[in-house]
Amino acid sequence: MKKIVFSFLLLTAINITAGHHEGGNSKEWQIKAFTSAAPAFIGDHATVIGASGKVIRKGSNGWRCEPFMPMPEGGFKTPHDAAPACSDSNAVAWANAYKSQQIPELESDGWIWMLHGDLGVDNFKPYTDGQKNMGHKHFIESGAHLMLMPKNPSSLDGQSTEYTSGGPYVMFKGTPYVHLMIPVEGYYDYQPEASPH
Repeated sequence: MKKIVFSFLLLTAINITAGHHEGGNSKEWQIKAFTSAAPAFIGDHATVIGASGKVIRKGSNGWRCEPFMPMPEGGFKTPHDAAPACSDSNAVAWANAYKSQQIPELESDGWIWMLHGDLGVDNFKPYTDGQKNMGHKHFIESGAHLMLMPKNPSSLDGQSTEYTSGGPYVMFKGTPYVHLMIPVEGYYDYQPEASPH
């Protein structure tokens, strides 16, 4: 009897550990990780798109939470590795356009929460996502932030592109994918050398 109980406890411990490190394979892990990219009052009621690209939970508030990185073999180790984002309907249109390399067409400005941050990008070069060691000059691996995706890209013409000041700044200036990055607490956690000194 003791052996059976011990085996059960051991298997439970292994499953819990696997769920933590390979939780990207679990629907429950994905829902928790992706929806926590936004404040709970948004994420708790958002539709969730799994790493497969399919809806794994229907929402009720018009927001959508999903990973911006493809799932690696074995699953995501942390929510940050998935670069999850929660977007309103206009920002969903922006994200879909970015993924398919089309020009975004928004009905109004859109918003995206990314409280787990992302794997980084060159501030001036779209499609350098996650290329941290590729020699990009203006690479920033972001921690927690909010993004404004403009209906009219020229509306951001007067904003700064300086990402080391701690203030809001423009990313991808001069491209159809220009947007405003709004750092919040923890923004420089993954790249402290870029933080204001």
